[in-house]
Amino acid sequence: KLKPDRSIPTVCLICLFVNRLDSVESVLPYEYTAFDFCSEKKMKRPSENLGQVLFGERIEPSPYKFEFKKPAMCQKVCTQTYDTNSPPDKAKLDFLKKGMLLNYQHHWIVDNMPVTWCYDVEDGQKFCNPGFPIGCYVTEAGRPKDACVSNFNEKDAFYIFNHVDITIHYHIVEHEQLGARLVAAKIEPKSYENPNDSPDCTGGPKFLKKKQTGVFNIPYTYSINFVEDKNIRWASRWDYILESMPHTNIQWFSIMNSLVIVLFLSGMVAMIMLRTLHKDIARYNQMDSVEDAQEEFGWKLVHGDVFRPPRKGMLLSVFLGSGTQIFIMTFVTLFFACLGFLSPANRGALMTCAVVLWVLLGTPAGYVAARLYKSFGGEKWKTNVLLTAFLCPGVVFADFFVMNLILWGEGSSAAIPFGTLVAILALWFCISVPLTFIGAYFGFKKTGIEHPVRTNQIPRQVPEQSFYTKPFPGIIMGGILPFGCIFIQLFFILNSIWSHQMYYMFGFLFLVFIILVITCSEATILLCYFHLCAEDYHWQWRSFLTSGFTAVYFLVYAVHYFFSKLQITGLASTILYFGYTMIMALIFFLFTGSIGFFACFWFVTKIYSVVKVD
Repeated sequence: KLKPDRSIPTVCLICLFVNRLDSVESVLPYEYTAFDFCSEKKMKRPSENLGQVLFGERIEPSPYKFEFKKPAMCQKVCTQTYDTNSPPDKAKLDFLKKGMLLNYQHHWIVDNMPVTWCYDVEDGQKFCNPGFPIGCYVTEAGRPKDACVSNFNEKDAFYIFNHVDITIHYHIVEHEQLGARLVAAKIEPKSYENPNDSPDCTGGPKFLKKKQTGVFNIPYTYSINFVEDKNIRWASRWDYILESMPHTNIQWFSIMNSLVIVLFLSGMVAMIMLRTLHKDIARYNQMDSVEDAQEEFGWKLVHGDVFRPPRKGMLLSVFLGSGTQIFIMTFVTLFFACLGFLSPANRGALMTCAVVLWVLLGTPAGYVAARLYKSFGGEKWKTNVLLTAFLCPGVVFADFFVMNLILWGEGSSAAIPFGTLVAILALWFCISVPLTFIGAYFGFKKTGIEHPVRTNQIPRQVPEQSFYTKPFPGIIMGGILPFGCIFIQLFFILNSIWSHQMYYMFGFLFLVFIILVITCSEATILLCYFHLCAEDYHWQWRSFLTSGFTAVYFLVYAVHYFFSKLQITGLASTILYFGYTMIMALIFFLFTGSIGFFACFWFVTKIYSVVKVD
């Protein structure tokens, strides 16, 4: 809504804010002031939430200010002068050239709404991009790159977009005192030479030679126009941006197709499991009723070893505690996102919600880890609770801190300030760790988990296994089906992170999340049943790794995405991409592995409690 200026009655000022600049060819975003554009030093920058700081968003005021319904033509903002003989000026000019070469994009905001650059694409469609380039480059061979158009004929030159035509759409609201609401803001970047001191937006495009010498001036100007639009409602003013995203129809069709296939496969797996297991239980119960002693076979033979504590039970319990914490955090975050609380309009809300939930969910992590470790017969409860509180979060924070050092070294706006790092550590040590200790206290206080069958003192020898029941082939096969239900959504998520596209399909993402949980559970239970029938009772670690292996497929897909879809250049950007990808892979490994373990734990407990064993 428009806010009236109290000092000037009946005049409504519209303030334009600027965000960080980013590029699809570089992982490193930069603040608006890093490129030496016209800046506003009088106004204070708006406060940012934790999610915005973690994502590297740096919203700042700009010198672009307009009066509502007062058009303006070729208004001067400022003129930046550079002398190539001055080292500071030359460094600023070289950084500006680098930004144009890597196609860095402006991101402007009006009334909490992105200013979009709409242009025609193939088949007469219009694409609206929530950003526009600072300039473009024409190679030595005369080939224009990125946004350079046909009249940019100078070879080996950088063309800077120093003028913008801004169009603000509004509609009148008669029953409100304010009178009008902004429903869209569009921009068209242009380049003008402006040879005179008083700019008139004339002359050819403004270009900068690759080996520019002497004094170089860049005048920045703008034009503003207001258009009344009665068709766009204020509540749905973001829709034109979302609907114009490229290949939107193809994306929806692909997601629906994937969901139908995954649901069909899940139904098939569930039906086979239920029918096969029902016949097994009926046959074994019928054998127990026969007076003649008959030799047992299959999964019933290992009833005295199936609940034997696994090797490295301490590590498994710690992984399961952290995985439970991540599972609950993901479920609640996606649920809130589906309700619209974490929409793209609420910048940083998604990350803020996830971090706060993770901090507050230390109690379930400590409880699950302690309870399972006690059921494994563990006695080193101090080590268990310390590892639960510090191992997995410590690995993530160490990776994150190293990536942040690289961002600091590159001067990127994505570098987390030292105060924010201290705040994150305070949340971890002062809230999450005590809650983990509280959960572990209640977990160890509880009695051990009662199993339906007793464990023999002497472990049974596992017979020679066939190829598909050996651990490694089974683990590899187990991650294929869960990965198949997420890889399309994974493409959209990676696009939103690395290609700076807007992600808004949280409803489908939540549905895919539920199907992923079901698919991980069914695939792991199926393979666990095969292994028990082959008299291999080492199911605990195998169930965790079977569904957790989905993270390996995710990692492989991320590598493929890097080399096939992205145009990232530079060693720092490459290290940052794979560093952050490793964090996501670890979180995904703990999440999916925990789903598989608890599904198998329920399954094994259920079948051995139904069948009477000697």
